[in-house]
Amino acid sequence: MIQELYENVKNGVEIRKNLIALRDAGKDAAGRRALAEMFGGDFTVLTGLLANEDPKIRKNAALILGEMESEELLPILFDTYEREATLYIRPDYLKAISRLEYRPFLDGLRKRLEELRNMETSEDTQKHISEEFRLLQSMILRYEKNKKHRFSGYKQKKELLLVTNRCQREATARQLPGARITMLAGGLRVKGLAVEAVLPVRTYSELLFAVEAGVLPTDSPADTGARLAPAVLAFLCELHSGEPPFFFRIELKGRGEPEKKGAYIRRISDAIEKASSGKLINSVTDYEVELRLLERKDGTFAPMLKLFTMPDKRFAYRKRYVSASIAPVNAALTAELAKPFLKEKGQILDPFCGVGTMLIERSKAVPAGTMYGIDIFGEAIEKARENTKRADEQVYYINKDFFAFEHEYLFDEIITDMPQAAGAGREGLRALYRAFFEKAGIHLKADGVMILYSTEPGLVSDMLGAYPIYRLVKRFVLSEKSKTTVFVIQRVR
Repeated sequence: MIQELYENVKNGVEIRKNLIALRDAGKDAAGRRALAEMFGGDFTVLTGLLANEDPKIRKNAALILGEMESEELLPILFDTYEREATLYIRPDYLKAISRLEYRPFLDGLRKRLEELRNMETSEDTQKHISEEFRLLQSMILRYEKNKKHRFSGYKQKKELLLVTNRCQREATARQLPGARITMLAGGLRVKGLAVEAVLPVRTYSELLFAVEAGVLPTDSPADTGARLAPAVLAFLCELHSGEPPFFFRIELKGRGEPEKKGAYIRRISDAIEKASSGKLINSVTDYEVELRLLERKDGTFAPMLKLFTMPDKRFAYRKRYVSASIAPVNAALTAELAKPFLKEKGQILDPFCGVGTMLIERSKAVPAGTMYGIDIFGEAIEKARENTKRADEQVYYINKDFFAFEHEYLFDEIITDMPQAAGAGREGLRALYRAFFEKAGIHLKADGVMILYSTEPGLVSDMLGAYPIYRLVKRFVLSEKSKTTVFVIQRVR
C-alpha cells in the first residue's frame, strides 16, 4: 500500500491526497521503518515537492521528511523554512526540523524569533505567528537550559495575598502582629510586613504577591499583556538575584468559558513576551513564576504572582502520605485553632494517626511531651515514622487497632482526624464514633481534652449527648459545604 501511494506521488496523481495517506501510514514506528526502507535514502521526490505551488503539498512533504530523521535533510528543510512565505505552514517546517539534530541552526532560529517578536501582526496573522513563535521558543530552550533565579527579597515589605480557609481567616490574621490586614473572600491582604515574617505562618495554603500594573481590561488581552510586562519584569528583577529572562505561566481565574481560555491566555502571553523583548518567556513546564489573573466584577484583572523561586519549607517533612492523609495546612489550622486548650509538654495520643501529620503539627503549635500514634494501616505507620524523623520530632508509633490499644497511664490530649467512612455505611460510621467516644474515655485524664477534626458534626453532637463525661468547649467550622468542623471537647469526670 505504501509503495502504491508513493508511486502515485511520483507520477503526480492526486499528490496532496496521497501525501496525507503516506503521513498517516508513517505515524507509528513500524510505518516509519517501512517508509524509510522504501525511500532507501533517496528523498529527491519529496524534496522536490518543497517547491510545489500548493502550500499543503509543501507542508506534508516537509512533515514526512522530518519523520525520516536523516540529518542530510536538515539544511534543505531549514532553507525551505526560511524562504517559505505562507505563514500557516511555517510551523510545520519547524515540527519537521525539531525531529532532527538542529543545534547548528540555532542562530537562525534565534534570528527568526527576534523578527517575530518585533513584527506587527493583524487579526488574520496573529494565530499563525503565535504558533511559530512558541515552537521557536521551545526549540531554542531545548538546547539552552533555563538559568534558575534565587529569591532575595525576604526583607522586602510587599503587598501579599494569603489564601486561607474561608471560614477561619482570623486564625491566620492573628499570627501577623503589626500587619495591616484586609479580609478578602478567600483569604487576607497583608501589608506592612517583611516577606520573611510571613513565610513561617503555617495556616495559609498559598502566598501570592500583588503586582501594580494599572487597569487591566479583560476584553483586550494584547493591551493587558503589554501593560503587565514592564510591571512584572521590574517586580521580578527587584526580588531576585540573576538576570532575565524569567520563565512564567499564566493561570486565569475568571468567568470566561473554559474552552476559550487557552487561546485567550496565549494572546496575553504573546503580548508579554513581545513587550518584554524576551525577558519574560512563557513556558508550560519549566516555569519559575505563575502569573495569576483574578477577574474582578468590574471587568478588570487583579494580577498576582506565585513565586516558585521562593521555597516553602513549612511542610517539607511530609514526603510520604496515603490517600486518606489530612492536608498539612488543615492539620496546622486545627492545631492553631485549638492552641489555647493545648498543654505544653502534655502526653498526646492520636488514635487514627495516618502518616503522623496531625501529631507533628500539634507539637509545632505547642511543644508536646510524649506522643503516641496508633493506626491499623501498616503502610501509614511506616510513612509516619519517616515523616516524623524529617520533622525532627519524636513519636511512638504503634501499628494496631485503636480499639485493642492498652496503655498504663492516661493522656492529657487526644487529637485526631476522625475516619470518614466505615464498611457498614452510615450505621457503621455511627458505631465507630460510639466506640471511639467510649474508648477515648478510658485513655483520657479528667479535665483532659479531645481535638477532633471531623466531617460528621452531627455524629459528634449525638455522642456528646450520649456521653455526659464530655463537655463541648469550642466548635470551629472549617467548611459549611463539607461540614468539616474542629471540636474541642473536655472530659469533665
